[in-house]
Amino acid sequence: MTPARRSDGLGRRAERELRDTLRPLTRRTSGISLEAVIDSINRVLRGFFVYFRESEKSSLAGVDGWIRGRLRSLLRKRQRLRGRAKGMDHLCWPNAFFSTHGLFSLAGALAKAAHPPRG
Repeated sequence: MTPARRSDGLGRRAERELRDTLRPLTRRTSGISLEAVIDSINRVLRGFFVYFRESEKSSLAGVDGWIRGRLRSLLRKRQRLRGRAKGMDHLCWPNAFFSTHGLFSLAGALAKAAHPPRG
């Protein structure tokens, strides 16, 4: 029997339900602009983060990478390319590309919450 909760605090069920919630928002065939897709994703991610802010960074970073992969796949489809995001796609659309478009990063938010600014 595998444990329902990993040692890092984020349960398998919670991560699966988050991915199930985000999957329809990041469909490759939707005609929604990238900004609108990111806005809808951000609403879900912020709510998820508020609930799971005590989790470890490594578990949330995996979810961040999965979301960026879904978005790269969406961008590939819009350029009439096939398949999921592959090697060169990370050069075309690096992580900073999604940050500049306003994608909420769970791992980044956790790092900011762990070290609040002084002053």
